[in-house]
Amino acid sequence: MADHLLLGIDTGGTYTDAVLFSEESGVVAKAKALTTRHDLAVGISGAVEAVLEQAQAQVSAISLVSLSTTLATNALVEGQGGRAGLVMIGFGPEDLKRDGLAEALGDDPVLFLPGGHNVHGHETPLDMTALDAALPELAQSVTSFAVAGYFAVRNPAHEQRVRDRIREISHLPVTCSHELSSKLGGPRRALTTLLNARLVSMIDRLIGACERYLERRGIHVPMMVVRGDGALISAAEARLRPIETILSGPAASLVGARHLTGLEDAVVSDIGGTTTDVAVLDQGRPRLDAEGAVVGGYRTMVEAVAMRTYGLGGDSEIRINDRGLAARLDLGPRRFLPLSLAAELHGDVIHAVLERQLRAQHGGRHDGRFAVRTGVPGHLASGLQPQEAALYERIGDVPVALDQLLASTLQKATLDRLVGRGLVHISAITPSDAMHVLGRQGQWDREAARLGLALAARARDGSGRPIAQSAESLARLIVDRLTRQSCDVIMAACLAEDGTGVIDPAESLPVDRALRRANGIVQFRVSLDRPLVGLGASAPVYYPAIAGMLDTQSAIPRDADVANAVGAVVGQVRASVTVFVTTPEEGVFIVGGAGASVRLVDEEAAFSLARERAIAAALHAARLSGADEPAVTVAEIVDAPEIEGSRKLVEGRFTATASGRPRIANDQ
Repeated sequence: MADHLLLGIDTGGTYTDAVLFSEESGVVAKAKALTTRHDLAVGISGAVEAVLEQAQAQVSAISLVSLSTTLATNALVEGQGGRAGLVMIGFGPEDLKRDGLAEALGDDPVLFLPGGHNVHGHETPLDMTALDAALPELAQSVTSFAVAGYFAVRNPAHEQRVRDRIREISHLPVTCSHELSSKLGGPRRALTTLLNARLVSMIDRLIGACERYLERRGIHVPMMVVRGDGALISAAEARLRPIETILSGPAASLVGARHLTGLEDAVVSDIGGTTTDVAVLDQGRPRLDAEGAVVGGYRTMVEAVAMRTYGLGGDSEIRINDRGLAARLDLGPRRFLPLSLAAELHGDVIHAVLERQLRAQHGGRHDGRFAVRTGVPGHLASGLQPQEAALYERIGDVPVALDQLLASTLQKATLDRLVGRGLVHISAITPSDAMHVLGRQGQWDREAARLGLALAARARDGSGRPIAQSAESLARLIVDRLTRQSCDVIMAACLAEDGTGVIDPAESLPVDRALRRANGIVQFRVSLDRPLVGLGASAPVYYPAIAGMLDTQSAIPRDADVANAVGAVVGQVRASVTVFVTTPEEGVFIVGGAGASVRLVDEEAAFSLARERAIAAALHAARLSGADEPAVTVAEIVDAPEIEGSRKLVEGRFTATASGRPRIANDQ
């Protein structure tokens, strides 16, 4: 065994994975434990202790810990997160209509303040009177704040002043938009900042849980977190900018897939409990999405791999549409707690309810469904409406059947809001339960899965027939549906990469006929031009059939179940900073970004200062993120067309990128 081991941890919606990795010999040991939402440290310690025991390794051999997670991605896909207050400086209510900001904001409070800057960094006076009046009450109803100022990327002074005032009065976490992106586009930057604020408490809990466990075990080494572009950042930086961890797990899986398979060109599809993430490897590298990551239907300003995330996984909700002559199954996008897992934790309760419902002569609309608290800290339930608080009080740590909990349709809507806040889980049948019934999975309670599917099979379609003859036949229908929906999302991602994203495979008759190998005078065929790499614990049971339907080879590496954790420890630290040069008038040059705006009268001096600023800031950010001896490169784009025979500078952009392997601890 190598003297120095790297510990990779991946916290997903269902499982927490751990690997011990040696740069000389690869994966030394791997283990899994259930992700424990009520206390994430329990799942982390379970996985790490198991991997240490398996490897017979001493903690003194560990020199680096790296963490990836899908929690942030899952939260945005499922519409979950803490309640955040948005403060917009220099914007008006009409700006909420842009880039999906109003939809993302929902019922969360927003406050508009006079102020902001123009493109050259010149200010409109900031007035915080409305903020001072609203803060005392506002601080009691939110868990964090987001601050977005007009042209704050040119001059962040107003955002910083508002941030300091909010922290002084509320003592709550505050995210500023200039800390997340240097790109123009105020409403989308505000959207990104709002989503970041909602994720702060979740990622803080995860990192805190991991740090507490490491401290308890005497593992005093650098801790890194995987960013959405596959690069590593320090845990401290991830706490400040949790939005950068969206697509962290998927990005880590891509890095892991490349390392584990050695493939230069592949379609990589990672199926988890909540999502399926699809990306394309070209010449050994994933493409970054220049427009910003899209998660949960929102396009953010977070630079991330060009990964498409779909609400489809082993724990997806199974929706049965029984109104047509033949019933139709659809999966996702919400994640449910599988009945087999709920029964593993609360067997007597789950079994008793399912057996009671099966004995009833007629099925009920809420049969086979339960509610249970997620176990998040109590302060995250702040801001609940009276009817929400009353229902929340009736839901405890032991699952309660929905047919006993809900008395009206209005209460069902209230329950959905509690689920959306991440306070309550719904437990019901999922594809994981179907796999238990078919004997292809066996880690949880198979009998509870069988009872749940038997209940669901009694539903009748429009012709009055049961939708399935048995739990086993319904399980096969569910697995077939997951296979087909997986093909649809993989096809959709690949078509989008080809620039033909206008085709929706789920709605296209030719694609449907091709995937079903339907006969006809006109023959349709589809195939991929490269192998399909299947990742995730359930990849071996799903992806051979998916690859077959897509007429390509499947490549499922031996450690496909922990590819994320492997990717977490083989990545690099990388930091990019952009500094701008603009000219508001002839002979005047403004250098903005990475500090206060500077006014110069010499273009070359302005360009030189911009380069120096970008390099210094990128190196500082890389070192802050834990890079050891980072190297730096600079990309320059100068937009200076000739107008009426003379050169006119519009904008110069100087982007420095510093990268290097993370620092590792010396022998303990």
